[in-house]
Amino acid sequence: MALTKNFKTLDIREQLAATSMKGKNITFLDDFKREQIHALYESAKMLEPFLRTGVDLLKGKTLYTLFFQPSTRTRCSHENAMLRLGGNVITEADPLHNSSVAKNESLYDSLRVTSQYADVIVMRHPDDKEALGAIEQLGTDSSPIISGGYGHVTHPTQGLLDSYTCWRAFGDLQNATVVISSPDLSRARSGQSFALALAAMGARIVYTGTSELRTPEIIRKKLTAMGARWEEHFDLDQKKHAEMFADVGADLIYLPGCSVKKDDPDREAFMRKLENHYVSLDMLDNLKKKTGKVVGVHHSLPRNPGEFDMAIDRTEHELYFKAIGFSVAVRMALLASVIGVN
Repeated sequence: MALTKNFKTLDIREQLAATSMKGKNITFLDDFKREQIHALYESAKMLEPFLRTGVDLLKGKTLYTLFFQPSTRTRCSHENAMLRLGGNVITEADPLHNSSVAKNESLYDSLRVTSQYADVIVMRHPDDKEALGAIEQLGTDSSPIISGGYGHVTHPTQGLLDSYTCWRAFGDLQNATVVISSPDLSRARSGQSFALALAAMGARIVYTGTSELRTPEIIRKKLTAMGARWEEHFDLDQKKHAEMFADVGADLIYLPGCSVKKDDPDREAFMRKLENHYVSLDMLDNLKKKTGKVVGVHHSLPRNPGEFDMAIDRTEHELYFKAIGFSVAVRMALLASVIGVN
């Protein structure tokens, strides 16, 4: 190893600038190259020591959170991240009742108005077409908008969080094989954004779901265009899943969670199909004996009874609660990258 003129102390500002995300909307993760996402990971890692004490990188800047759907982790972790960066937060968690949307204000108008109050907006919206259409119409007449989840197809900050957690756990993701398992991949937006992040970092992606509820075409096209290593398996029972995890050399099993609400008439059918995707501690123990691997289990949360064995919570396999800690660091890095600190 030889010394070079670039040898010097670390500078978080340079690392954040290397993401080239300043002023950008964050919608789909295939918009960013491997080098940009890696720079974001390195920035988040540099910010981890400040999760409790904070660091005033965004003093005087303001985040506006606009959530048209319920959220705990996504909204609160963004708000916490902004406060840890020394910034301010304006939050609207029920715009359908508490904002001018209740008076029939368009999404375009709402975003153009709230941009006057904030340096960045994090929005969750149930209709991806409406959200993406309004953002396209706005062009540069808005502060940067970060998706906190649009419809069923995109949740990029969750994808960044999940892939960052994997990067911290496994290192170089080019050597990782991740299984994304759900009876309804058509509505698994966290799983789809995770897949795009994994594809950008060179990981192998293995989908397993039901043949009638496949990954949305928009995501399939993006993965193909990215040259991703990905494959699909359908209609496996629990035993076949265990065999497949071993055969593909899984490092991580990712469960995107249930997007079917309690009052949805499809929920009962979803929960029945979920039995085939159940991950037990015995299954993981057998995988370890067969492959020598401690296979991680990750979940986007909130979870439902019957998705996986809760005994996993207190084992080395558990990543879903650990990821909550990483969520603030990666969202600190994202907010600082998008707003800019120079």
